[in-house]
Amino acid sequence: MSKQPSSKRQWRDGVSSTAKKPSKPAKSFANKKRPDDERKTSGKPYGQKVSDGPKAQNTAPKQRTAKAKKLVVRNPNQKIMEHARDLKERRSDLSRFEPERLQKVLAASGVGSRREMEEWISNGWVTVNGRVAQLGEKVTPDDHVTVKGSIIKLKWADRLPRIILYYKQEGEIVSRDDPQGRVSIFDRLPQAASSRWVAIGRLDINTSGLLILTTSGELVQRFAHPSFEVEREYAVRVLGELTTEQMRVLTEEGVMLEDGLAKVERIYEQGGEGANKWYNVVIKEGRNREVRRIFESQGLTVSRLVRVGFGPIGLPNRLKRGQFYELNPAEVANIIKWADMLLPGERRRKKS
Repeated sequence: MSKQPSSKRQWRDGVSSTAKKPSKPAKSFANKKRPDDERKTSGKPYGQKVSDGPKAQNTAPKQRTAKAKKLVVRNPNQKIMEHARDLKERRSDLSRFEPERLQKVLAASGVGSRREMEEWISNGWVTVNGRVAQLGEKVTPDDHVTVKGSIIKLKWADRLPRIILYYKQEGEIVSRDDPQGRVSIFDRLPQAASSRWVAIGRLDINTSGLLILTTSGELVQRFAHPSFEVEREYAVRVLGELTTEQMRVLTEEGVMLEDGLAKVERIYEQGGEGANKWYNVVIKEGRNREVRRIFESQGLTVSRLVRVGFGPIGLPNRLKRGQFYELNPAEVANIIKWADMLLPGERRRKKS
C-alpha cells in the first residue's frame, strides 16, 4: 500500500506519495548551489510530478524575484483601533450558512483554483463524508472533505475578508501559472494563511498601477462583474493628441471594437510635454486591452497606461511601484458596506 502524502504541501507541489524525503546534504561549498533541475519547481500545476518529461522541458525556468515591501502607515486614533479590533474578532454563525458548491469552497479554502478543483473532482480525487464527490454538489460547514487523501479544513466567509492594494509594475503578470516563467504578482506578494489571494480584475503585462486582491470571492464578483458597472480609472499617455470631436464621440457615441461597442464614461486632458499627451480616462468595463484599443481606434498608440482607481478605491499617493498596502479592518468594513455585503454577525433586514 502506497504511503499517503504526509503534508498538504506534498500533494499541492505534486510530490509523489512514494518519494522518500531527501536526506540533508552535508555542509560544503559544493552543496550551496544546486543545479536548476534539482531545485523545487513551485510553478508546476497541482498534482504534476517534477519529472514529467516533455511537458517539464517545455516550461521556462521561473524567474527569481524579490518580495514586495509593505507600506507602513501611522496607526489611527484609539477609537478607530478599538473598532478595528472588534471587527476582526467578529464571526458569523456557521449554522446559518447556505450550502455552497464544493469547487467554490475548496478554492476559497486555498486548495487551488476553481477550475483545478473541478478537474480534481472529475478525476475522483475528492471525497465528501467518505464518498467520492460529484461535480456540482454542495457542502455545508458540517461536511468532512478530503483531497487526495488529505483532510481539508474548509474556510467559510464567517469573518472579515482581507484586502491588499498592490502597485503593479510593468513586466509582471497577474497569473499563477505561466509556461514562459515570467514574474507573477503572486511571487511578489505574501501568502494568505489558510486562504487564497484572488485578484479583482487583471492588468496586462505592459500596464501598471492599482491592483486589488482579496480573500473574498463574493467581493471579487461585486467589483469585476460587468452587471455592476464599477468604474475603472486610468492615466493614459499617448503619442499624439485627441481632438475635441474625437473625445465627444468616445463619451457620447462610443466606438465599435472587434468584441462590441466600447464607450468612455469620462475623459479629460492631463497635460504632457512635446508630442506626448496625458489623458485621464474612466470606463465601466474590464475587457482585454480595452483602453489601448479605444485609443488605437482613433489612430493613437498608448505608450504608458496606469490604473489609478477602481470603484471606491484609489491608488494611494504614498504607495510606490512594487509595494503593497493591506487595508485595516475598519477600511475593509467600508468596502464591504459599499459592495452591499453583510459584515460578520450581521443579518439582512427584511424589506417592509
